[in-house]
Amino acid sequence: MPDVSFLLVFTLILVLGAEFVNGWTDAPNAIATVVSTRVLSPGKAVIMAAVLNIIGAIVTGTAVAATIGKGIVSPDAIGLPVVAAAMLTIIVWSTVAWRWGIPTSESHELVAGLTGAGLAAGGSSVLLWEGWQKVIIGLAFSTLLGFAISITLMTILYWVLRRTRPATVTKYFSKLQIISAAFMAFSHGSNDGQKFMGVFALVLLLGGVVDTFTVPIWIMLLCGAVMGIGTATGGWRIIKTMGFKLTRLEPVNGFAAETSAAASIMLASSLGIPLSTTHTINIAIMGVGATKRFSAVRWGVAGNIILAWILTFPVCGALGYMFALLLNRIF
Repeated sequence: MPDVSFLLVFTLILVLGAEFVNGWTDAPNAIATVVSTRVLSPGKAVIMAAVLNIIGAIVTGTAVAATIGKGIVSPDAIGLPVVAAAMLTIIVWSTVAWRWGIPTSESHELVAGLTGAGLAAGGSSVLLWEGWQKVIIGLAFSTLLGFAISITLMTILYWVLRRTRPATVTKYFSKLQIISAAFMAFSHGSNDGQKFMGVFALVLLLGGVVDTFTVPIWIMLLCGAVMGIGTATGGWRIIKTMGFKLTRLEPVNGFAAETSAAASIMLASSLGIPLSTTHTINIAIMGVGATKRFSAVRWGVAGNIILAWILTFPVCGALGYMFALLLNRIF
């Protein structure tokens, strides 16, 4: 039987690999709108997102990390193979989705992967339903709240700016959108960045490195930096799908979508609710597009995105289950 120290190192590497993939495939969601409106070049947007993702992950506390690390499956009832299986699930499914340019949710992959792997290891008794309630609330945050805020804000802006020349609107909102994009990147780090901090801390607990679940500053810095590096590698396929194919965006639309999504994410982060930043910004983009006119949204593209969301839970749950069975046989 391989030494547990090897399994510990292997699992930690997988956690960092999943965090890198999160930055590579999910963080581009935060900058898709500001790139599509040509307010920032892809290079500048990626640098901004990388830096603010790190800052957001570090300075906003660890409430979401605690929910993920000890609120989805019982740390006392699982082992390192369960976490390793969940990380493999994220890496595989995210890469497949990236290959097709479809934005998917690492948050839902993580929850589904942990759940499937936990079921393989110990049955339904390892699941913590209180944590699952927060996940369900997060689904509502990322859909209903994000959509409602984006439509409301866009409607207000259309009314306030109805007599303003389009060129003037574009001029001022090109500047304001830089602020809203920065807010979106920061909020992404505050929620998504924390999730993998929680998993990293859980691995240290399961591996016997620490006696209690804590998320020290060095874990925040390490996970934040890895996500930032992943973001800096770019995610042009995802940016094109969200920023160019879903609907046509002007700076005022981008500002409304980013502000709505970021506000929803920050509220959820403060309450320790893990949500899908991918869903939140996509729903916000659909909301501002539909406010213009319903046909402004390319619903065929939206349908593909929604299908990927629907498939994520069952597919990742099944992958987590299978990977856990395999790793339990090996280790």
